[in-house]
Amino acid sequence: MTRTRPLAWSAALVLLAGCTTAPTPSGHTPAVVTGLVPGRVSEVAVDLDMPWGLTFLPDGSALVSGRASGQVHRVRTGSATPELVGTVPGVDLTAEGGLLGLAASPDFDTDRVVYAYVSTSPTNRVVALRIAEDLRSLSVDRVVLDGIGTSNRHHGGRLAFGPDGNLWIGTGDAFTPSTAPDRQSLNGKVLRIRPDGSIPADNPFGTAVYSTGHRNVQGIAFGPDGTAYAAELGLNRWDELNVLRPGADYGWPAAEGSEGTGGERPAFSLAPAEASPSGIAYAGGAVWMAGLRGQRLWRLPVGDGDTPVAYFTEEYGRLRTVHTAPDGSLWVTTSNTDQATLGGVADRPGDDRVLRIELTQP
Repeated sequence: MTRTRPLAWSAALVLLAGCTTAPTPSGHTPAVVTGLVPGRVSEVAVDLDMPWGLTFLPDGSALVSGRASGQVHRVRTGSATPELVGTVPGVDLTAEGGLLGLAASPDFDTDRVVYAYVSTSPTNRVVALRIAEDLRSLSVDRVVLDGIGTSNRHHGGRLAFGPDGNLWIGTGDAFTPSTAPDRQSLNGKVLRIRPDGSIPADNPFGTAVYSTGHRNVQGIAFGPDGTAYAAELGLNRWDELNVLRPGADYGWPAAEGSEGTGGERPAFSLAPAEASPSGIAYAGGAVWMAGLRGQRLWRLPVGDGDTPVAYFTEEYGRLRTVHTAPDGSLWVTTSNTDQATLGGVADRPGDDRVLRIELTQP
């Protein structure tokens, strides 16, 4: 497919500073936003070490993974101190690898399972963790998917259950770009499997592969109509938000953002200095994207034609994960204790944190 040129939005268009109430413009005329916008910000948890994945439990609390420690902590409103659930064995720490994404089973109340993306030696794998009834211990129940190549960088690592009941997995190219278009490789892909690890009948290639041509997918989210979105870290020119389609090729390494040949065009392209995206979430008519190097939270209007808007620029440092909470707020993790990855900033007292951001009408 010929790659056509999308709109490449720059953070220079609109920059809004963060604050503890509704953010206000910072030296620019604000865009007209028709959906929900950030309001009050509060801290759910502090003093976390390299938080990466986050998943909500049925009781409204959340589990957070520690990339370097391999630990899983429970965090909840009303108690700023994270509660240790347990440590995942066999985690292999590299510059970007470790214990990465988490996704609670849709049937957690009965099966007590949380899925985890784990860097081991010599592969990345997805495992099912069994969480104790009292939330004070865990064990590895089984390996659900293995054989995702590993390297020092570009692990991907995001997990998310879709409205179809399947587990979606974002992987990286393991610093080997040729893996991305190769349908026989699990790297540089978005994967889609059933909770037991089997392959959905409607997967496009009869394998776990759902889409190809990705460099490093660290964000997956779903709109209310079931549309799947993925955030992808680019090389030097453009980061991407893509709309996922079965069997589609997203162009890497032949294309990046709006440039190059081949592949599906991204819905949005952003400069790495203003984005370097990790987690994404859908809420209030937009996809919200956490920025690492960009140190900001992007609102990307995927359906209403609004202009992308950045919030909290440099207010909280690097942002890793954003997740929609059961009450409609956004929970966002900072990533300032993770100095190994690009765009690191000095951690601050209380880092790293889980922030709760209320959404309100503009």
